[in-house]
Amino acid sequence: MMPAIAPPHRDVRSRRPLKLAVLDMSGTTVEEGGLQDEAFTTAILQEGIEPGGSRSDAMVGYFREARGTSRHEIFRSIFAEDPVAARRANTCFESTYDRLLAERGVRPVDGAAEAVAALREAGMKIVLTTGFARHTQNMILESLDWMGVSDLSLCPSDAGRGAPYPDMILTALLALDLDDVRSVMTVGDTAGDIRAGQRAGAGLTVGVLTGYHDEAVLSGAGAAAVVPSIRDVPALVTGAGC
Repeated sequence: MMPAIAPPHRDVRSRRPLKLAVLDMSGTTVEEGGLQDEAFTTAILQEGIEPGGSRSDAMVGYFREARGTSRHEIFRSIFAEDPVAARRANTCFESTYDRLLAERGVRPVDGAAEAVAALREAGMKIVLTTGFARHTQNMILESLDWMGVSDLSLCPSDAGRGAPYPDMILTALLALDLDDVRSVMTVGDTAGDIRAGQRAGAGLTVGVLTGYHDEAVLSGAGAAAVVPSIRDVPALVTGAGC
């Protein structure tokens, strides 16, 4: 399948040399096989929200649409009237996800390792970002043997807020001593990832179709390019596939 590039009237290349690739994890570089959905269902069931009801369906729908957002913020939103329940549900989600991760593991999206290598070969630094808590992000990285694959890994608590806010992208820029956000490329599978890149002022925002949102949603959020997979991203930088 050929890369689904945004319409020709958009310039999908940064006007400045790209020096940093900020790559989302779940759905972009990591295939988790539905662990999040299962952990979320367990968390709201603990709060008495039975599967199949209208309230459950609304919560699941919100959770899926808010992919990329800090999981803590998601639970604060869906249990806005009960902060204690929000904290309890978030704790349950994290512990359940960690258990499922330990039992089943996750795998890289096909071509992810090769894409990262190609971006490094093009002279770019690599940052991996997530909406998970730090300990969960570390578990994922360890399970993939990816602890040394990036220059930096960030979660919302490292920066202040997760997607769709620009905090992690700007934190990456400062932490790696880069001086121009236009030298940053962001890559993600959700509208929140794209909006974070737009709000940060990234030179290039790229959507991939291996996660939750489709091309129309990613383009509508402002992606300069939408491609089938992370493996197609290096071609946007180098002009050649990985």
